[in-house]
Amino acid sequence: MTDDAPDELTVGVGPHPEPWPDDPRLDPELLAAGDRRNVVDHYRYWTVEAIVADLDRHRHDFHVAIENWEHDRNIGTVVRTANAFLAAEVHIVGRRKWNRRGAMMTDVYQHVRHHATVDDLLHWADDAAVPVIGIDNLPGSVPIESAELPERCVLLFGQEGPGLSPAARAAAEQVCSIAQYGSTRSINAGVAAGIAMHAWIRRWAPPA
Repeated sequence: MTDDAPDELTVGVGPHPEPWPDDPRLDPELLAAGDRRNVVDHYRYWTVEAIVADLDRHRHDFHVAIENWEHDRNIGTVVRTANAFLAAEVHIVGRRKWNRRGAMMTDVYQHVRHHATVDDLLHWADDAAVPVIGIDNLPGSVPIESAELPERCVLLFGQEGPGLSPAARAAAEQVCSIAQYGSTRSINAGVAAGIAMHAWIRRWAPPA
């Protein structure tokens, strides 16, 4: 390291030069102190409410649901990835409490809904006319690499280890698998969610 190299990487931006822009979307506290949040540069200095409102204008038609019967630690990663791919909502089935650390504060910009049971999720999906697509490597599943995912759908994931619960398997209109080539029986639930979301993005989303 050279003598003039920074000791650590600076994240975000510092205080905004005055005079400040006359824009109601901007947060005076962030303008004064700087914005170190985990947001893209387009949203620097914006209030949380303004960011959510802007995201709501562009959200995609897919939802993500994950079962949480044993406090799955991957939920934060799923929420963060859902925010990155601009999912309509994340649905958490089972325990209401989940570890938000992995979400890296993206949960404040992402709509998250809780369902106590798989039946509750199904009632919501039926009322919203949104088919439920399970993601798990089960006998008879359809490879997601060649599957035709619906434009409006809920991608449902089981928790780490056991995968989809029997109730979720029975509820899914279709189950898609993710191709694996190594020796491991399964891949991380957060990784599987990211792969499935990107499969939907490749089919239905316009270029970023």
